[in-house]
Amino acid sequence: MRKHHALPVALLAALALTACEDGTGTQDEGAAKPQVTSSTTATTAPQRTATDAKGALSGTTGEAKGGNSGAAKPTDPADPANRVSCNGTNTTVTAQPVRRPLNHMLITVKNTGSKYCDLTYYPVLRFDEMQWAPRPVEDSKPQAVTTLAPGESGFSGVTLSAADGSGDGGTTGHRLEVGFQGRTPNSSGGPSALPPLPAKGMYYDSSLTATYWLRDRDEALTY
Repeated sequence: MRKHHALPVALLAALALTACEDGTGTQDEGAAKPQVTSSTTATTAPQRTATDAKGALSGTTGEAKGGNSGAAKPTDPADPANRVSCNGTNTTVTAQPVRRPLNHMLITVKNTGSKYCDLTYYPVLRFDEMQWAPRPVEDSKPQAVTTLAPGESGFSGVTLSAADGSGDGGTTGHRLEVGFQGRTPNSSGGPSALPPLPAKGMYYDSSLTATYWLRDRDEALTY
């Protein structure tokens, strides 16, 4: 008889202990819960670990991809945060006479910044204390704004004087200011550039015109 009484007491003690551990009370079905919980923990813990490891691997890959993407962002023209106006602070500008066509000069603007920069419209040229603005060559207007990636260059071809001598007010300029326009015509795009000129200067007259900013050097010299 003692053996018959000893088993229920032990069982009740186990149930009571289980109830205290899992907070389910002394219900009969609670006896199976430690086994289920233990089984679930034993089964899912490795799965979660594997998932976490896979997630960590995926995260590492994502970081690598993100790093590459991040590196490319400064050269992403679609992001307005990475686009600025080209001007005298983020470019180098040169102004060189060319042999052909006659009486022409080529202005080259190289993007020295870390972002894309837009060369909008055409350069605003001013020799010395010139009080008038040269006209643009309307036929040279591109279909889209000339945008330069870091390290790229844009061009404008300048007709200095009429080849047939029909221009008025011919004179020699020794100082050239190249102005940049903003997003709207005739607005300021930022500081101007002062490219050096040949020691003898540049002869120009009232025929002085400049093309729109273009991506192709040869095209800029066809007008």
